[in-house]
Amino acid sequence: MASVNTASAAFLATIPSPDQGVWHIGPVPIRAYALCIIAGIIVAIWLGERRWVNRGGTKGTVIDVAVFAVPFGLVGGRLYHVITDNQLYFGEGKNPLNALKIWDGGLGIWGAIALGAVGALIACRRRGIPLPAMADALAPGIVIAQAIGRLGNYFNQELYGAHTDLPWGLEIYQRINVDNPDDFLNGVAIGHIPLADSPVHPTFLYELIWNLGVALVVIWADKKFRLGHGRVFALYVAGYTAGRFWIEMMRTDSANHILGLRVNVWTSILVFAAAVVYFVLAAKRGPREAPETLWSKDVPREDESAEGTGSGERAAEDSPKDEAHAEVAAAPDTVRDSAADKATEDPKPDAEK
Repeated sequence: MASVNTASAAFLATIPSPDQGVWHIGPVPIRAYALCIIAGIIVAIWLGERRWVNRGGTKGTVIDVAVFAVPFGLVGGRLYHVITDNQLYFGEGKNPLNALKIWDGGLGIWGAIALGAVGALIACRRRGIPLPAMADALAPGIVIAQAIGRLGNYFNQELYGAHTDLPWGLEIYQRINVDNPDDFLNGVAIGHIPLADSPVHPTFLYELIWNLGVALVVIWADKKFRLGHGRVFALYVAGYTAGRFWIEMMRTDSANHILGLRVNVWTSILVFAAAVVYFVLAAKRGPREAPETLWSKDVPREDESAEGTGSGERAAEDSPKDEAHAEVAAAPDTVRDSAADKATEDPKPDAEK
């Protein structure tokens, strides 16, 4: 009885994996991975829009930028994955068309950010706003979106570390796909049969928590020091890559190596160094961008739109002539009479006085 209780306690101390990551509504597959990515994008746009407006930007600009940045980012993320893990799609016995199946997982954040920035640059130039300022507004939302996206890895039962006996170890199960025995991603865990290394380090969870911490630090630093000119984005990149470095070292999934280190470890090191250098150099650009520089060129400002008929009426109301008339009207009768007498005695126009 004691051994049974011990086993039950050990099981309760671990994190179970979902039985599946794909559900079907008729012939339509509903993938948790895709839902997490969509949810992350929505959160990033919502938070980015609030931050952009608070900094003085035009309302609705972030959505316009996302129309370009999101598709560019998805393509870039997939390209990075396919290039760095090309052995999964090319070579003997491989089907290159599988590289197009983004719904099966496989997005590299480095490619997503790089090509997404190209899309954002196009949108910012169309609006006449500075890209660094937009990047600063989006930075916290992007890293939160990355955290939400890591939940997709949880449902896909991927990107975990080595075996662990820690209380928060992740249970991973054998998934069975009757239609395609080699396709475990779309399979279902029947009977909760644990894999050989189970339980394992939930590295996706480590990164999720780290990313949320980075978002809080970035928001705090931005408010306290009023960062601008891309420094908020650089701080996010430095914080994210610092965490990705040690988390990547814990992962046990297959990956290409350079000089004994995973490709993503080297990428983290290089990108971290670049972010720190940019953060330091961008400080020379001075204070945060002025709010008027963030207003889209194709949207009239409220003060400019008020310069039409309304401004003319206000000008007439506020003119010195009208103020003088108001003063006379409000004066006692004797003052008004003397003013009228003076006007009669001196009929010359002002230009001749």
